[in-house]
Amino acid sequence: MIRLENISKSYVLDGVRRTVADGISVVFPTGTSVGLFGRNGAGKSTLLRIIAGTIRPTSGRILSDGTISWPVGFAGSFHGELTGAQNTSFIARVYGVDTDALTAFVEDFAELGPHFHMPFRTYSSGMRSRLAFGVSMGIRFDTYLVDEVTSVGDAAFRKKSEEVFNARMHDSGAIVVSHSMELMRRLCTMGMVLEKGRLVVFDDIEQAIRHHLGNMKV
Repeated sequence: MIRLENISKSYVLDGVRRTVADGISVVFPTGTSVGLFGRNGAGKSTLLRIIAGTIRPTSGRILSDGTISWPVGFAGSFHGELTGAQNTSFIARVYGVDTDALTAFVEDFAELGPHFHMPFRTYSSGMRSRLAFGVSMGIRFDTYLVDEVTSVGDAAFRKKSEEVFNARMHDSGAIVVSHSMELMRRLCTMGMVLEKGRLVVFDDIEQAIRHHLGNMKV
């Protein structure tokens, strides 16, 4: 369970104050995959990072009785001079998981070939995302935060990514952001729509999709 209590977040951009969250209070149930919808710029990715703890809210607090991943696929914490393998080993030590097991999983999953043993700074954006997704899926969390990551790579890699994600969902929950309505239908059972700093909750994913598409027409 993840509980947001009166979460607010605003910042100033080009002299204009933007509000991403305006007193949001909501519960993300244990073991449930929730689709998070909203138009471009609504603040979905920011909200994920607030939940992950990588961005602090302006006010409010977040409570959880389980482990929460960083936004899956986020490569911002990798060190450019370390190889993919070395970055993976470092993260394994930080999270207290078996180094050899995580490295073997990521090397097989990410399909980077010899690049896995080359410096991260030499990676293309696609390679960085594949490594980040592999590391994320290789560590067990109670709730995964997913931001458009299953769109990485070719069709075969996207299929494999979705299969691994679905396997994790047997024992975990997720909060998913994606522009693909079909993907949201496949991955999520309930939905929430972020609009003008407010979050509207729907127990059924189809209701959330209809509400989101209705907002997009306005």
